[in-house]
Formats: sequence, structure tokens, C-alpha cells
Amino acid sequence: MLVLVAPGQGAQTPGFLTPWLDLPGAADRVAAWSDAIGLDLVHYGTKADENEIRDTAVAQPLLVAAGLLSASALGDVTPGAVAGHSVGEITAAAFAGVLGETAALRFVRTRGLAMADAAAVTATGMSALLGGEPETTVAHLERLGLTPANVNGAGQIVAAGTLEQLAALEQDKPEGVRRVVALKVAGAFHTHHMEPAVAVLAKAAEEMDVADPAVPYVSNKDGRTVTEGADVVARLVGQVANPVRWDLCMETFQQLGVTALVEVCPGGTLTGIAKRALRGVPTVALKTPDDLDAARALIAEHARPAV
Repeated sequence: MLVLVAPGQGAQTPGFLTPWLDLPGAADRVAAWSDAIGLDLVHYGTKADENEIRDTAVAQPLLVAAGLLSASALGDVTPGAVAGHSVGEITAAAFAGVLGETAALRFVRTRGLAMADAAAVTATGMSALLGGEPETTVAHLERLGLTPANVNGAGQIVAAGTLEQLAALEQDKPEGVRRVVALKVAGAFHTHHMEPAVAVLAKAAEEMDVADPAVPYVSNKDGRTVTEGADVVARLVGQVANPVRWDLCMETFQQLGVTALVEVCPGGTLTGIAKRALRGVPTVALKTPDDLDAARALIAEHARPAV
């Protein structure tokens, strides 16, 4: 059983979209998306520097566009389940047919702008903690006033809070944590700092056409499989201010019988976690079009026939 997953913010790197635009029709498609959302995705995906694409309002639409573009290059695929990490949930909602591609990009554009506005209120950020025991780490973070914003499994938790709180964490690591790595994000996402964005997204969601998922959609909120489109969208709205439970998503993948996992562009983060948490499950990360053949081979062996 194949699971198709989409990464979240921080996975972007300068120029990562460049090789994908050489695929037939890709440049025109991305240009049309750019016109639809008022953001030059081609420029930001090919020529912009690290600081420019770190901007939340830019990074989020860019990631969804890259995920949609790379997934379409795989051909007709019917995965056994789909999921996305943080903003990748919008990409996954498009995979599942809950949202159309243009609607997904318009929604993520609104999300990115709203979260950027919320992040501008206070200087905040996020840092990944590698190693340690979850219960010990979470208790330690709470003592420092930080939020365990991403519980990713495989010994990785992401802390979020003010820059002062994150600086204190650097000097006072939880027991067993080997490293604290600052992430390339511009705010404390999935915490109370993002509450102002929730109301903006709720209003935007009222205007969207929504369908029920055509394949199982696994939610960051609690790892549950969601069967109604309206519930998917409600979770997308609320999730910006709630922790990502990727550990529970992976538990659901196991319960569903996962036998292979493909991560769309810019892949690498979620396959890295899967190699530790889903041992023995083959994975492919789409970083460039050179990875497509390996992904197609895995899909041919593990995906359901297209319908």
C-alpha cells in the first residue's frame, strides 16, 4: 500500500524548482498558477535567494506548487493514503480531490499571508530537537514556555516560541537531546501565536468548493483518516494554531498497511523520518526529475490501479 506525502515549510531551498520547469508544459502551468494567486512562483522557485523564500507568504505557495507539479509528473497514481506535513496538508488535500489545484494554491496564498502577518506581531521561530525521549522533552519545553509544535516521531520534536525562549533552549537542552537546529521558518507556527490567522482562513474557507476525499486522507491533528471534505477543510483552518502530530500520522500509515512511501518535491524530510520510524518500508523522495523513475517503479509495485 503506497502512501503519498507532501513536506512542509523549511524544505525549500534556492532554485529547487528549476529542473522541474524543464518538463513538458510545466513552465506554462506554474505561470498560470502565478497569475491566479498574484505571486511569481517561477521567480521564487528559480532565482530567489534563501532569505526571500524563507518568507512565509512566499514559501507556502511555492511548496504547494512544487508538490502538485512533481506529483503530476508521476502520471496516474491512486495511492492507498495521502498526508502532508503542516502546509503540505493543503497539497495532500489536492491529491485527494478535496480541493482543485488552483483553489489549493489560492487557499495557501491566503494562509501564507495570514501567518506572516501573525508572525510579525512577535519575534518568534522554531527549532528541531534531535534525540531524547518525547515525554521528557515535552515537559522540558513547557517549563521554558515553548510549545512542542511538531511531534514528528523517530526522536524528533520541533519547539516553537519567542526567539528569547529558543535561545534559552540552546543553553538548556532537554536530557538526551543531541542537537537543537533552528529551522528556516519565520514564525512560531502551530502555536497560539498563529491564532489571528485562523479567523482569516475560516472566512476564506467559506468561499471554496469542497469535495469528499477520493482516497484516505490522514490528518495532522490526530492522525485520523478523514472521510468528509468539510472536515478536512475545517482541520486545515484550525491546524495553523495547533501542533502537528506526524507521529500519529505514521502510526495510521502502519495500521493501514503501508508498504511504500513517496514524498513529493522538495522531498527528503519526511522520507528521512520514515526510514527511522517505518523501518523496512521503501521510500523515494522527489528532489529533482531524476528521481521520477525510481518513484514510478515503487508506485508500479505498491500502488492501487488508477481509477
